[in-house]
Amino acid sequence: MQELEIKTVIQISRPQKDIFEAIVKEDRMSNYFISHASGSMEEGKTVEWTFPEFSESYPVKVLRLNSPEKIIFEWEGIEGSTTTVEMRLEKIEDSKTVVKITEGKLTVDENGILWYGRNTEGWANFLASLKAYLEYGINLRKGAFDFMKP
Repeated sequence: MQELEIKTVIQISRPQKDIFEAIVKEDRMSNYFISHASGSMEEGKTVEWTFPEFSESYPVKVLRLNSPEKIIFEWEGIEGSTTTVEMRLEKIEDSKTVVKITEGKLTVDENGILWYGRNTEGWANFLASLKAYLEYGINLRKGAFDFMKP
């Protein structure tokens, strides 16, 4: 049976360490992606992420942190299905890093297709927001999804 897997990638003009910290540190991630986290990511710990456009928070179980190259966590990719997210930070030069995100896998059914569309859009937005924040100090998400608030 076929399975769906999300893959996104972008190059960011920053060192691996800066990108890694911008992802795992709550006070950094809230500048470009989430509105609040219950804490910074630590291996074996579950943190809660709150997004500006949603009132509820989402648990993120950190499976592995290999600074500054890899972040692996689990979360509920879509209601009722836990997925694994792997972020790889590959150094090109001292100040250039390729960030690759993989999430999955889910079966090719109605829920899987819904998850694939929503989360692919979400990870593309995450990468663009991370790049804008680290390279230019811009928070692309600020006010971008206010129309979705209840």
